[in-house]
Amino acid sequence: MTKKELRAAMRGRNLGMAPAERAEASRRIFGRVGRLEAFGAARTVGFFCSLRDEPDTAEALVRWSAVKRIVVPRVEGDAMRFYACRPDALVFGAFGILEPQGERPCPAGEIDLVVCPGVAFTADGRRLGRGRGYYDRYLGDPVFRGFRVGVCYAHQLVDDLPVEPHDVRMDRVITG
Repeated sequence: MTKKELRAAMRGRNLGMAPAERAEASRRIFGRVGRLEAFGAARTVGFFCSLRDEPDTAEALVRWSAVKRIVVPRVEGDAMRFYACRPDALVFGAFGILEPQGERPCPAGEIDLVVCPGVAFTADGRRLGRGRGYYDRYLGDPVFRGFRVGVCYAHQLVDDLPVEPHDVRMDRVITG
């Protein structure tokens, strides 16, 4: 399959999941993330605000914001920067994704772990994103040295993905 075909197929499968199935898978995924040694050691965690076809992050954002410094991305032109997250103060921004309103971005070197969404992953950490390259540019910046965790539903874990030199691998992939 081409990247475009794979994106369409995964989006259809994700949206085809029953709401209760998606909710339970999301709880499993973020429960597993929360048990990672790297998560326990992290002071600042980069997270994401989910779209309808991604594991639901709302519950984890609220729970983790009480015990960790959580930062979430905001798209600014061709760049993505992470800002402090207050789950009750997010607003819809670029691409219809909830974003923080903070004024000062969190420096990439302060983020100890980033939880990344993706369209598909391989067990060895290859990731297919939505095609705009925001995460690859951010995670590929030499200033960023945090642990990279990809999260997805079980069916999004595939045997092979086409990769390009700029694609950044995850250190760990967690499914639910």
